[in-house]
Amino acid sequence: MLLNMLTVWLILINLVGFIQMYVDKQRARKDKWRIPEKQLFLVALVGGSVGSILGMYTFRHKTKHKSFVFGMPSILFLQVAAVVLACCFLN
Repeated sequence: MLLNMLTVWLILINLVGFIQMYVDKQRARKDKWRIPEKQLFLVALVGGSVGSILGMYTFRHKTKHKSFVFGMPSILFLQVAAVVLACCFLN
């Protein structure tokens, strides 16, 4: 049950991360109000790092910002490391 809920959460939050990158790119092109960078990073931190990274490179958005180019993969790396460590210590 918990694994199913976690899977649904990860699918949804990664979809949110991907869509946020698209929406922010469109707003940037139209010179409209933008999604704050804190919010983009927050979604990545709570599990949406894969979707955010895919959105970055699919829409070529934030790919010139070092904080995103290095920050998003770093978040993903830490999340994977945490899962691996959790699996090692829980078994």
